[in-house]
Amino acid sequence: MSDTPAIAQGFAKCEKPERYIQQLVKHWGHKHATSYDEGDGMGTFPFSDLESAVMLARPGGIAITLTTAEQDRNEHMRGVIERHIDRFAFREAPLEYEWKDIEEA
Repeated sequence: MSDTPAIAQGFAKCEKPERYIQQLVKHWGHKHATSYDEGDGMGTFPFSDLESAVMLARPGGIAITLTTAEQDRNEHMRGVIERHIDRFAFREAPLEYEWKDIEEA
């Protein structure tokens, strides 16, 4: 395991980002201590001590920051997030996702 976390930023183009984030917060809230800030349209998803996602409603979609301990796990969790968002965005799905790995300074 690396000492440096794997961080990726993603964007999911969609018409109702706030709704989808709220649905994810409620869905994953049964297993994790999720939260939603209505003022910012921000959902936080602490999957474990080493893994988390933050989703922000933005014009035209959902901005996602995903942090994991390892790159392989980061890529796996991207797919988990995409499948879950697509499930709630079924009228628009499959959505278009853009991911970019972030280098730690």
